[in-house]
Amino acid sequence: MARRTQLFLASTLYGAATLAAALDAGSFSPADRRLLVVCNNSAIPEITPPLDESPGFAALRSRFDRLVSWNEAIHPMHPSGWQPRADDVPIWERYVRSLWDLGDDSVELVVESIQVQPALAVAAVFQTAPITVYADGLMSYGPTRNKLGALVDTRIDRLLHLDLVPGLRPLLLSEHGVASEVVPSEEFTKVLAELAESSLAAGGDDLAGVPEGAALLLGQYLSALGLISPAEEEELHLSMVRGAAKLGHTEIVFKPHPTAPADWTEPLKAEAERLGARFTVLNTPALAEVLYQKSRPALVVGCFSTALLTASAFYGIPVARTGTELLLGRLTPYQNSNRVPVTIVHALVPDLADTAAVRAWQPPSPERVAAELTPLVRTVGFCMQPVAYPKLRPEAEAYLSRHLSARTWPYFKRRRLTSLGLPGAVPARLAFVPRNPTVRRVARRARALKKATMG
Repeated sequence: MARRTQLFLASTLYGAATLAAALDAGSFSPADRRLLVVCNNSAIPEITPPLDESPGFAALRSRFDRLVSWNEAIHPMHPSGWQPRADDVPIWERYVRSLWDLGDDSVELVVESIQVQPALAVAAVFQTAPITVYADGLMSYGPTRNKLGALVDTRIDRLLHLDLVPGLRPLLLSEHGVASEVVPSEEFTKVLAELAESSLAAGGDDLAGVPEGAALLLGQYLSALGLISPAEEEELHLSMVRGAAKLGHTEIVFKPHPTAPADWTEPLKAEAERLGARFTVLNTPALAEVLYQKSRPALVVGCFSTALLTASAFYGIPVARTGTELLLGRLTPYQNSNRVPVTIVHALVPDLADTAAVRAWQPPSPERVAAELTPLVRTVGFCMQPVAYPKLRPEAEAYLSRHLSARTWPYFKRRRLTSLGLPGAVPARLAFVPRNPTVRRVARRARALKKATMG
């Protein structure tokens, strides 16, 4: 009988921690061997340490029989942009089986982000292997953004995900009848505790200097994604500092995105000092969740980072958001996969500028999630991918008919509702206006005249 081998594909420490928690919880059937396939998706992998060199990774290593590198297997191709040609798949499978000593093993795949590379490439190489998808962030609650094709979607058995929003069920892969399964939160927090201990044991000097009970600010480097300008991102970070100081925090810790420019922190430090707060920059790739274990922040502030919800759901730490309404207006196209994460954070997390709401913060109850958030997310999901989720149209129509208001309009675009024939669309008698050449010509002349008079 052939050996049974499970291949776990991971590109982040957070993802590897999710896998470790699922293994500890018994979410996978027994296997003869378990291989962790490490993938480095950074822009320049050659100069960026892979996840197995991250602080604390040693705590996860024992769950796997062997570590192998996807980057080394396909070198010099980049894992984010390469997929084998259909005619070459048998050759690639023989090559990878030989390279990783798989022989004639019966292979099972456990992959993240099945909608993009490298997960699709790994699924193509092992073209008959059953697939488990695991989701380690808020995107699991949104729709599947790309068609996967019958050679992939028919092999997916289930979706494993963290319970970041208790009471909310993922939309991801639901159109294929894929069942979702929660990775137990208690197992995940145990793994995070191991990561924290391992990080400190490995000489985490930066972590040792983090003050307890501080306000933790999470940077995301959104300007690199083209969502906002560098100047707007700096102002967003400054607003985090000002908001934390206004709430009375005299210890502020800033965790920048690993790829953000180092000099971005100087204006933040100057602003914190002006406001009478001590400012600490955490220049380490350690997970924010490790800080929750080690220094127990009094407040976590961010834009739409998944770490906001782990703070709230797993540790009961107060959270606050900033910049989400700006991003809801900026995300393009409407199908942008960040839309559901931004929607969830905007709906559940208090605005940092609303000090009363931040001080009164309580984790959202499953009842509130079911009554308010679930119909909102399902409606946004339908508007994003109506072809994939036609059964959600009646729910979307009902929600929009009853709940469109100044509070909910930021989640939607009138043009999108119009194209889908949903409530809130441009009235039919006015729909011709944007396309009418005469009206557009008059509008252009008016704008030109306005510029001339202002000049």
